[in-house]
Amino acid sequence: MEFNSEEEFLKAYDSSKFEKLSMTADILIFSVSDEVSNNYRKLNKKHFSVLLVKRDNYPFKDKWCLPGGFVGIDEEIEDAAKRILKKEANIKDIYIEQLYTFGNPKRDPRMRIVSVSYMALIDKNKLSDKISKNASWFNVSMLEDEKEIFINLDNGEETIKFKIKKILKEKTTDRYKYEIIENDKLAFDHPIVIVSGIERLKNKIEYTDIVFNMMPEYFTLGELQMVYEVILGKKLLDPAFRRIIANKVEKTDKMQTGGGHRPSYLFKYRKK
Repeated sequence: MEFNSEEEFLKAYDSSKFEKLSMTADILIFSVSDEVSNNYRKLNKKHFSVLLVKRDNYPFKDKWCLPGGFVGIDEEIEDAAKRILKKEANIKDIYIEQLYTFGNPKRDPRMRIVSVSYMALIDKNKLSDKISKNASWFNVSMLEDEKEIFINLDNGEETIKFKIKKILKEKTTDRYKYEIIENDKLAFDHPIVIVSGIERLKNKIEYTDIVFNMMPEYFTLGELQMVYEVILGKKLLDPAFRRIIANKVEKTDKMQTGGGHRPSYLFKYRKK
């Protein structure tokens, strides 16, 4: 059939010939926070954590998941993500950026659902409102080898463990595909979303300024180094750390004193 105009084509267009799918937005929120040390001469230990919410309906009732929900038919996807984050966790006015799109046909038992995921790194202590009662911060511990990733999540009351298989997709770019080997407490494919976010974050903190979204205005280099180390999951030699942050911070004339520490100069983020 030939058409003389786009309007004529749209009138004749039959969308029922195509299978339907739905779209959701899932939001991965990371934070780094202090565990107060009993030794006043030592810096407070840092914890890397992720925000989860407990589902109160099926599917996966009573299991934990990332804040997420359906995108409205007339809604921008990022607007949906921000709306969902406020509704699910009572978090608002934070910067989020798109992570990946997850589209495994079997990722949701209800129907074919594609999820666009977003990610943010924040200082949870700066949140102006309390998170929702069904939301909780889980500290992240991660072990990784050439073939598998094991992650332990702990909020002080409950522990979540899962194991992910790594499959090399592109040798030249060192890109991996992930498959869930073990998981009993997380809904959907969210173990894969979490692992993907952690791996992306590890890369981003070395070449972007994302880490400063959760730093106070003034900080010591020791505090900043601990944040990098807890996200990367490894110790950094001082020369390597100084190279990473060389053009990102500037020294101030302020000093950190007291608490049993030697006085240290305070630094601040060097805005571009």
